[in-house]
Amino acid sequence: MELSDLMTHKNGRQRKMVGATNPPENMRYMDKEEKSSSEPEVEEEAEGLIRGSDSEDRRHRVRPGLHGELGNVLLLLFLYVLQGIPLGLAGSIPLILQSKSVSYKDQAFFSFVFWPFSLKLLWAPLVDALYFSRFGRRKSWLVPTQFLLGLFMLYLSGTVDSLLQSEGGPKVVTLTAVFFMLEFLAATQDIAVDGWALTMLSRENVGYASTCNSVGQTAGYFLGNVLFLALESADFCNKYLRVVPKDTGIVTLSDFLFFWGVVFLVSTTLVAIIKRENEQGKGKRRVHEETEGVMDTYKLLFSIIKMPTVFTFCALLLTAKIGFSAADAVTGLKLVEAGVPKEQLALLAVPMVPLQILLPVIISKYTAGPRPLDVFYKAFPFRLLIGLLYALLVWWTPSVKEEGGFPVYYYAIVLLSYALHQVALYSMYVACMAFHAKVSDPLIGGTYMTLLNTVTNLGGNWPSTVALWMVDPLTSKECQGAVGQSCGSPDEAGLCVKEGGVCVTALDGYYVESVVCVVIGLAWWVWLGKKMRRLQDQSPAAWRCRANQ
Repeated sequence: MELSDLMTHKNGRQRKMVGATNPPENMRYMDKEEKSSSEPEVEEEAEGLIRGSDSEDRRHRVRPGLHGELGNVLLLLFLYVLQGIPLGLAGSIPLILQSKSVSYKDQAFFSFVFWPFSLKLLWAPLVDALYFSRFGRRKSWLVPTQFLLGLFMLYLSGTVDSLLQSEGGPKVVTLTAVFFMLEFLAATQDIAVDGWALTMLSRENVGYASTCNSVGQTAGYFLGNVLFLALESADFCNKYLRVVPKDTGIVTLSDFLFFWGVVFLVSTTLVAIIKRENEQGKGKRRVHEETEGVMDTYKLLFSIIKMPTVFTFCALLLTAKIGFSAADAVTGLKLVEAGVPKEQLALLAVPMVPLQILLPVIISKYTAGPRPLDVFYKAFPFRLLIGLLYALLVWWTPSVKEEGGFPVYYYAIVLLSYALHQVALYSMYVACMAFHAKVSDPLIGGTYMTLLNTVTNLGGNWPSTVALWMVDPLTSKECQGAVGQSCGSPDEAGLCVKEGGVCVTALDGYYVESVVCVVIGLAWWVWLGKKMRRLQDQSPAAWRCRANQ
C-alpha cells in the first residue's frame, strides 16, 4: 500500500490509511487517488432535475437558499460521515495485523476488503431501480443497509478480539469476510445517499451534495482510522493524554465498534421514522424521478465497453498502475514492520490536508485544455522515481531507530517524501478525471464517467493485491546457527529454530518488487503511455455511444 495510503484515502474511495489498498488511489485518498464514481451520477441526474424544475411556474417559485435547507445538508453530511467510519476501520486492520506478524499473503487476502467501492457499478442499477415506493426509493436501501452495518459492528465488537488473538494467529479469512461485508454495505449506502441527495436538496443547493460527500467521507475516515489508531495506542495515550501510564489505550477496537454500532442503529431508526423523501417545502416541489430498467442499464454499459476507443482506454487504465503497486501496497506495512508506530504514520495525514486541497485546484489549470493526458504522461516517471525513494526510505529506517523511537528529522523526511508523492499522484489523478469528463458522451455522461472511474479504481486495486501476495514468495531467508537447515517454508523455519538457529532475511521481496515494478512501469510509459496520449487525438465521434445517437 502506498505511503499515501498510510496517512490519508481517498477506497476506495479516495482516503485510506496504511494497510489499505488503493481506492479510490483509493478514500479519497477518494486510496485517495481516485475520485468517487458517484459524483458524475450526481451531476448528470442534477441536470435532469434542473430541466424539470425549469418547467415550474416561475411566479410561484421561491429560492430557498442554504439556510432553508440547512437541515437536509447536515443530514447528508452526517450520512457521509457514517459511511466513512467502516472505511476507516477497515483501513486500520492491516496495521493491526502487521503488528501481529501475519504473512503478506494474508495481507493480500484481506486487501479484497477494499474492492467493493471499485466494483459497485455492478449492482448500482439494482439499487436505483428496485425499491418500495411507499417507503421511499432511497430509504428502501439506506435504512436496511445501515441497520446491517450497525449489527455487523455490534457482532464484531464481541468477536473481534478472539479473531485477532486466537492461538494460531489472527483468523484472517473470517476477518476478511466480515469486513468485506462492511465495505459492501458502505458502498451500497453510498449509492443510495448519492441518489437521495438529488431530491433531498433543491435545484439551487444540489451542488452542496458533492461537498457533503467529500467532507463527510473524509471526516468519517479520519474518525475511523487516524483517531482510532491514536486512541487505541498505549504509547500515544501515555505520552500525550495521560498523567499515569497504562498498558492499553483509551479505547479498544471492541469498544470503538460497539459505540459506532449503536450510533448506526439509533440514527438509522430516527431517519426511518422522521425523515421523508421528496418532502414538499417552501420554494420546492415534489420531484418525480425517472427509473431506467435494470437490463437497459447493463446493456448500455456493455455497449460503451464495446467501443474500440473505450475498450483500449480501459485496458490502459487497468495496467497503468502496475509500476506503482509495490510502493502503493507494501511501503506502509514495511515501515510498521521496521518499528515505526502506526499511529504516528497515521497522524502525518493531518498536515497533508491543506496540500491535498490545493493540489487539485493548481493542477486543474494545466489539465483544462484539450490534452489533459499530457500531464498524466509527464508525471508518470516522477511517480515511478518516488517508488524507488520509498524503497530507499524503508531500507534506511532500521538504522535511524533510536531507543526512544525515531527522531523528528526522520518524520520530516517521511512527510517530505509523502508530499512529493502527492504532487505526482494528484497530477495523474486530476488529468485522468479531466479526460474522463472530456470524452464522456453527454447523453449518458453519468453512466459513462462512472464506468471510467470504476475501471480506474480497479486498475489500482488489483496490482496492489498482487504486490502484497508476492512479497513472501520473492523473499529469501537463510538459517543461521544451524548447519544444514533452511527457512524456505514455515516448517523449515520451525526446524531451524528447533535446532538452535535463527531465520535471517537475505533478500527482502519488497525490494525485488520495487525494482521489477519500476522496470514494468518504465516499459508501460515508453510504449503504452504514448498510445494513451494518442487517444486524445481521436475525434469526439469515436467516443460517442452509437446506441444513443
